[in-house]
Amino acid sequence: MTGVPASAAGGPSAAKGGPVGGVPGAASGAVPGTPSDAVSGTAGEARASVAAVVPGGGVAPGPTVVSEVSPDREGGSDTKPSPGKKIAAAAVNQASVWNIANLLTMLRLVLVPGFVALMLADGGHDPAWRSFAWAAFSVAMITDLFDGHLARTYNLVTDFGKIADPIADKAIMGAALVCLSALGDLPWWVTIVILGRELGITLLRFLVIRYGVIPASRGGKLKTLSQGIAVGMYILMLTGWLATARFWVMAVAVVLTVATGLDYVRQAIVLRRQGIAERKAALEEAEA
Repeated sequence: MTGVPASAAGGPSAAKGGPVGGVPGAASGAVPGTPSDAVSGTAGEARASVAAVVPGGGVAPGPTVVSEVSPDREGGSDTKPSPGKKIAAAAVNQASVWNIANLLTMLRLVLVPGFVALMLADGGHDPAWRSFAWAAFSVAMITDLFDGHLARTYNLVTDFGKIADPIADKAIMGAALVCLSALGDLPWWVTIVILGRELGITLLRFLVIRYGVIPASRGGKLKTLSQGIAVGMYILMLTGWLATARFWVMAVAVVLTVATGLDYVRQAIVLRRQGIAERKAALEEAEA
């Protein structure tokens, strides 16, 4: 047959997947009206024309083939999620604060008045009531370890948790220290140093919150653990070598309390400087 180009007759160009009759994307031997699996797209739907060869070497456009792409697929999809998915996402965001980690934090706050009542029952020196108080204090300390682990493992970290968690720690720890000092079991200067540091760092967090949130560090968690062990040993009516051991455990807790407090001050200064620099750069960029 003469007058028909090689590419249109299924020549080398068509055999290699090249353009047929000058139309990109058409495969060799395509029959008009037959969809091609090779035609696809990434933006919601893809369109391609299948060309047909007509006598004399002319090319006539074939029917349009439409291939639907799932709207859930990642990529440049310009399709919008269904209303049901938007409602589900909004519900998750609204309930995110009420996760298990934050509920454990709230539990520690609820335990504070009960702990004080047990600590001061029957004059405050009854071994049985002090044992119950120690149990309530231990539950609060254990929940402190679990809520942080759950928040990091299951991505439940929220700004509420970052702020409420240290407040709950200070509440139960402060109640225990004040009760012990009021009962004469712990020197007041220890209570003042620990509570002064805790309240000061909590205030510092709020002062720099406009620039960001200072998360609890590993040193801070170690400090909390040492304080919990030391205070727990003082809550129990210990005698003998255990009474001597609790003094040294408390000494370690005081040292960690002061050291981590200084580190938080350093973090707050750095965070404030970074925040001021970022705001200044944003203003300069807006004015430019």
